[in-house]
Amino acid sequence: MTMRGIIGAVIVIWLVIGAAAAFQRGYFGDDQEVSCKSAGTTAVTIIAGPLNYAGVNPKIDCKVPEPSS
Repeated sequence: MTMRGIIGAVIVIWLVIGAAAAFQRGYFGDDQEVSCKSAGTTAVTIIAGPLNYAGVNPKIDCKVPEPSS
């Protein structure tokens, strides 16, 4: 296996572990409100990967401007 293949495998494993952490926290449930905040938190949790199991609990707080009436 080449170095490129090893790095690719590590990245895939890292993201799978992050997705498992997001699933365990209930971020993929039907009752989850879809918003900038929830999508950002889910994405950051997946990217953090195994760090989630080391105590990292990433949260995103984003402010989206409301449309004017």
